[in-house]
Amino acid sequence: MVLRNMEHSSPDLVDVLAFVRVVETGSFARAAERMGLSKPVLSRRVARLEERLGARLLTRNARGAQPTGVGQAYYERASAILADLEAAREVVAQAVTQVAGPIRLSAPLSFGISYLAPALAEFAKLHPAVELDIEFEDRNVDLVGGGYDLAVRIGRLADSSLVARRIAPVRKHAVAGPAYLEAYGRPERPADLADHALLVYGNEQWRFRVGERWETVRVSPRMRANNGEMLRAAAQAGLGICILPSFIAAPALADGSVEIVLRDFPLEEGALHAVMAPGRAVTARVRALVDFLVDRFGPEPAWDPCWPAREQADAGRRSATR
Repeated sequence: MVLRNMEHSSPDLVDVLAFVRVVETGSFARAAERMGLSKPVLSRRVARLEERLGARLLTRNARGAQPTGVGQAYYERASAILADLEAAREVVAQAVTQVAGPIRLSAPLSFGISYLAPALAEFAKLHPAVELDIEFEDRNVDLVGGGYDLAVRIGRLADSSLVARRIAPVRKHAVAGPAYLEAYGRPERPADLADHALLVYGNEQWRFRVGERWETVRVSPRMRANNGEMLRAAAQAGLGICILPSFIAAPALADGSVEIVLRDFPLEEGALHAVMAPGRAVTARVRALVDFLVDRFGPEPAWDPCWPAREQADAGRRSATR
């Protein structure tokens, strides 16, 4: 009830400031000049404040204006509150302009461990006044409810209200181990996957670009997992074909323990995003971290240069067998 009454009776802060400035300067004219207002406007503001409070705060005379007894008491409290508000504003201004303070961050597990962890360690060394609170998990957390300043997300962003900045592309490829391909052959078209053992991430759909259209493959998995490293290990062991983002597939492609299949039928390209909740001021520390991640991973990520090398190696092997 008290708060509800305050909502209807609380005076305008500019009116309060006008009154405080009159007391400080002892003059309506000097107070108006200090605030950049005309004297009539400032006088109306003080009168409105008195009317709202139901009390006379100032006495006017030829020498200027002096607070009444109740006006002096109100001035002492009001000036202290205004000083606290100014101090609070300075705290916010400092947070917005200085790379210091806490950052609560959420990121996907596989990418977080392999790539984000060393990047965050480097960022922490560059900015020792920043305090990082990091959670690696594959679910999309509630940024506002969880108190997160920032999330790193991969793929399409389902919530269009989020503030997002693209960091780098995330490409996917169908891969399999050489032993599996030697035993069961290479699929020539996406439809051929129906005759192969498939290793699937969660409930993902396999959609390939076939000419001018997208073709969805019906998936009957031999293995289903919620972790990309598990699927990569299964593919390396010759258990079947899986789809992996390039940041997970890259080490196995580089050492030849998996190979790309269906190279001529691209999968949908995703992206790595830095995501922030809407309506929240972006502090200097969060802005610095996002800029750092964009510089570190974009525009073309370091894990993708292995593709041309693999293509050249594959071409060389094919030429040698002719």
